[in-house]
Amino acid sequence: MTGRLGIDDVRPQISGRQYPAKAVVGEVVPVTALAWREGHDAIAATLNVTPPEGETVAIHMTTDPDNQDRVHGVFVPDAPGLWTFRIDAWSDVFATWRNAVTKKMDAGQSAEELANDLAHGADLFDTAAKAAPASVSGVLIDAATALRNEELSLAKRVETGLSEVVTAVLHRHPLRELLTHGPVCEVLVERRGALVSSWYELFPRSTGGWDQYGNPVHGTFATTAAALERVAKMGFDTVYFPPIHPIGEINRKGRNNTLTPEPGDVGSPWAIGSKEGGHDAVHPELGTIKSFRILLTRAKELGLEIALDLALQAAPDHPWATDHRDFFTVLADGTIAYAENPPKKYQDIYPINFDNNPKAVYDEIYRVVMHWVNVGVRTFRVDNPHTKPANFWEWLINKVHETDPDVIFLAEAFTRAPRLYGLAKLGFSQSYTYFTWKTTKQELTEFATEIRDAADYSRPNLFVNTPDILHESLQVGGRAMFAVRATLAATMSPLWGVYSGYELYENIPVAQGSEEYLDSEKYELRPRDFEAALASGNSLEPYITLLNHIRRENPALQQLRNLHFHDVDNDQIMAYSKVDPVTGNVVLVVVNLDTYNTQAGTVHLELEALGLHPGATFPVHDAVTGATWTWGEHNYVRLVPEVDVAHILVLPTVAADQREALAWRNVTDYRA
Repeated sequence: MTGRLGIDDVRPQISGRQYPAKAVVGEVVPVTALAWREGHDAIAATLNVTPPEGETVAIHMTTDPDNQDRVHGVFVPDAPGLWTFRIDAWSDVFATWRNAVTKKMDAGQSAEELANDLAHGADLFDTAAKAAPASVSGVLIDAATALRNEELSLAKRVETGLSEVVTAVLHRHPLRELLTHGPVCEVLVERRGALVSSWYELFPRSTGGWDQYGNPVHGTFATTAAALERVAKMGFDTVYFPPIHPIGEINRKGRNNTLTPEPGDVGSPWAIGSKEGGHDAVHPELGTIKSFRILLTRAKELGLEIALDLALQAAPDHPWATDHRDFFTVLADGTIAYAENPPKKYQDIYPINFDNNPKAVYDEIYRVVMHWVNVGVRTFRVDNPHTKPANFWEWLINKVHETDPDVIFLAEAFTRAPRLYGLAKLGFSQSYTYFTWKTTKQELTEFATEIRDAADYSRPNLFVNTPDILHESLQVGGRAMFAVRATLAATMSPLWGVYSGYELYENIPVAQGSEEYLDSEKYELRPRDFEAALASGNSLEPYITLLNHIRRENPALQQLRNLHFHDVDNDQIMAYSKVDPVTGNVVLVVVNLDTYNTQAGTVHLELEALGLHPGATFPVHDAVTGATWTWGEHNYVRLVPEVDVAHILVLPTVAADQREALAWRNVTDYRA
């Protein structure tokens, strides 16, 4: 329904308000709309923000200097839960009055010619004074009195009414006419870890080291606890385990995904379930539920959160295959269909059929998830959610959040954009992305712009590699490529991830043209000697540690929406900046994408995007090398692979009165 004044293109607003927008505690949420009206009278807007518990706060919105119909405001939620906001448009009678009086005086009109304007202004100030607190109403009354005093000169009569003091009072206590309410929009605010976290993936079973004969020993939760100390020292926040459940024996895969396992082959952890139990059990060689609880406690002591894999599938000897055959697709010959992703075949896995007996399937999966939630798990990495019904995920996530709203779900959905973003809107806190396959300057720029613009509903977790993805760039790009990809992932998004072995430059595929690792850890134990690699200088661990330190020290890198690209006259060098509107922290990243050749060029900075004035010169501190230089609008850079693949520059803090404008810099375009 159209109100007296027009309110259009309210953002953030997801799918016509079908789903809430996303935010986390402490995140700057920019709100914008088109507020318009007939004629030339001034229009203003108020942002009304209501927390889950507490009173509504009214925030005066500012007008976009480049688009007088667009208004902006920001708020920073300080508690999780469902927040709401509403934009109200109103006729700004004082702005209209000031504009008219000022223009007429500038044109030389006399007091007699302005008699009606002066009288109208006095009446407005009287009305505003009655509504304002007693502490400030006096100055408004003085303005009205002066406007009516014909013994004063015209300049003196309007002086108080046009003063900065009166303008400030009216800013805090506006006189609003033709008040029009916009739609009520929702923002689901989650805990900060839903947006800001560094992930490290490891297989607990590979933490056992070697025996006296050099043979790998199956790890336990106790050996995993010891391994977590190194992960914590690298500055990671979340450590993700592939499935820790019993592994099926029927059709078990051998090393390198062969169909002919040898005695002692451990199989794929994603082939879940055996006679020892299913999704609510742990592999007996890892330990018990009790020892897993001890591991959770140790992780918390180290400042780490453990994320478990939620893979909704079953091995042929999973208890479900016997007790709940209707959970699966039964073929004409009476056998259960195994999983396929042509040309890949997964003979050791049965996919779940969600349509045969949906209530039983839903209830059982919810029971499993809540089992681990009650054990102490607060984060789940969900395997292939795009192969399960969308309405199931909406139901499951909402039901879990009814009692445990702090549980985080990460979607491992390498799929088309509508499904990837659709799952995010349905409730997934984080999403894997196609970052791994974006390698050129153009591809990376387009990708980063997309994830920035989707920040209202999707949070991208940029993994540099996974057990399934060893990208060609890592296979042939040399050691510098590992540093480059880590730099990009750690600075483009507040969420990034590393799969164990990345710091050792593991880069050998199982076959030419494949993205699978040779001797993949998915099918065998892969203990690693991280200490020896570090001692010999053959480890990226120090640089990864530095990246995580830089991320923690610079709030700008903990924001997703405020990414801005700057021009570089070399296609092998890219530059982008981030600003934190709360603290004013600014970080500028300059990366050499060519990992075999020195590249040089000029970085042309858009100073306004950095909160700086045209022509400014300023110090920049390289958080990688510790060097400090003086920069300006145009700056020569030279980056040498293996020496300095990137500059991560900390710039002067933005002044407080300029920060809000930078918060909504990327939401100024009109979208119908």
